[in-house]
Amino acid sequence: MKNLKEISTRLESAKKNINKREKINKSSNAASLGKALKISTELVAAVVVGTTIGFLLDNWFGTKPLLTICFFIMGVAAGILNVFRSAKRMHKKL
Repeated sequence: MKNLKEISTRLESAKKNINKREKINKSSNAASLGKALKISTELVAAVVVGTTIGFLLDNWFGTKPLLTICFFIMGVAAGILNVFRSAKRMHKKL
């Protein structure tokens, strides 16, 4: 009978530990999704801003594809730089 009580108390504590781990995993998954959305938004925003500036300058100066392409490339570079910086900050917090 003593062994049965020990087993039941161990089983109860194991169930509690499993429930705690599941709650921690759910919150970390949501945080990871938020970080991924932030990083992807930063990349897309930099490319859109760069391309828009290039397009507007092309219309103003009359050099149709040249400045759009240049500012698109600069937007991609700025977006990748922002992604690296954000990832570095997130890694330091861990």
